[in-house]
Amino acid sequence: MPSHFSIIILTHNEEKNLPALLDSLQDLAAPVFVVDSYSTDGTPTLLRERSIPFVQHPFENYSKQRNWAQVNLPLETEWVLHLDAGERCTPEMVHWLKNVFNPKSGFDGYMFSRRTVFFGKWIRRGGHYPNYHLRLFRRDHGRCEAKAYDQHFVCEGPTQHLPAGIDIIDTVCDTLVDFTRSHAQWALYEAIETVAHAHNQGEVAARFFGTPIERRRWLKTRLFLRTPLFLRGFLYFLYRYLLRGGFRDGKMGLVFHFLQGFWFRFLIDANVVELRWRMRQTGKSLEEIIREHYGDQYLKLVSSIM
Repeated sequence: MPSHFSIIILTHNEEKNLPALLDSLQDLAAPVFVVDSYSTDGTPTLLRERSIPFVQHPFENYSKQRNWAQVNLPLETEWVLHLDAGERCTPEMVHWLKNVFNPKSGFDGYMFSRRTVFFGKWIRRGGHYPNYHLRLFRRDHGRCEAKAYDQHFVCEGPTQHLPAGIDIIDTVCDTLVDFTRSHAQWALYEAIETVAHAHNQGEVAARFFGTPIERRRWLKTRLFLRTPLFLRGFLYFLYRYLLRGGFRDGKMGLVFHFLQGFWFRFLIDANVVELRWRMRQTGKSLEEIIREHYGDQYLKLVSSIM
């Protein structure tokens, strides 16, 4: 029986993570397509060995890459499921996709909760689970919003969030070096976006009584981003770790909540302060500052959001 959906995966040097994802998809008859950003490790070889079709396309940002994939891949299905290489599907999610998913339902998209696993520890507290993301939708109704960080897929039509347990597992990182390096990059991305135009709120509507994704966007744009720089990082960590019970996640939970809930947010604000300081001191534009100090990778971001 032909599948009603196709799976799209983005990769860049993912030979360590990709096998677990592909293994989790084995029971699905859905076609899998990969867009690779010119990996220099064994990712292309792994894909060839598994007979997974892939194309290589230059990476600018996740939003552009995901939307390019959806438009340019030879997809023959009405529905698409977007996954990251560091993720995998729970058996419950595979069962739902195989036996419950109805492509003719009245919904145009489905949200799955993402189960964060940090060095073997499932981060269940601190407001981190359930944490819903729209990943399965009719491809002519959905797209990824144009944001540098914390981007979500948006769907023009009714959506449904599925019960907790029908999850996507996200293994987050291999080492703390990888974690801090990638988050330092994302911190600069979001700082650039903030300085460029007060903050790109994206296409997800900010509604407290909306979908789980819309509620999180409301809390971020209406509360967090209106709190003074630096103070908000402290308050957010205390909210997650104490009020939302993050301390119950143990030692690994402490490391995760502190780094992701405080250090990362503090680093974003520090980058905002640095960028604004450089602009005041030199009289140069944000684009000139980025070109002079950070390079083409970040310059492309400025060009895409200004």
